[in-house]
Amino acid sequence: MNRKKGFTLIELMIVVAIIGILAAIAIPSYLNYTIRSQISEGLDLTHRIKTAMAEFHGNRGHFPSSNASAGLASPASIRGSYVSSVDVGSQPGVVTITYGHLANGSISGKTLLLSAMTHEGSIDWTCKAGTIEARFLPTSCR
Repeated sequence: MNRKKGFTLIELMIVVAIIGILAAIAIPSYLNYTIRSQISEGLDLTHRIKTAMAEFHGNRGHFPSSNASAGLASPASIRGSYVSSVDVGSQPGVVTITYGHLANGSISGKTLLLSAMTHEGSIDWTCKAGTIEARFLPTSCR
């Protein structure tokens, strides 16, 4: 008897279904991961800004009212691949990061806020969602 070797149609359909289920789970998770990594670019851009604000507060006793008063470039000049501006003047002690440029459509035009809290001479920074959905926040902001 001569037997043919290979897969049956049902076996191939099962493999395709399994791959489809895995893709349906993996793709949304990967998109959320890429959005969170884009948001973290904004946090990276604020290291120098937080230092400038702390120095300003240490010298004058209050937070700057604009990027210029803190000795920083204009909000639109502080940008990255996914960040369109970083502003320190919207509220006292608050850094507003606005996303744009190459950012995912879910965060483009939305904001992330960093708030300064003074405690006996030191400054602690807390991250707030602004207009970004909470599910996209990096773990340091949750």
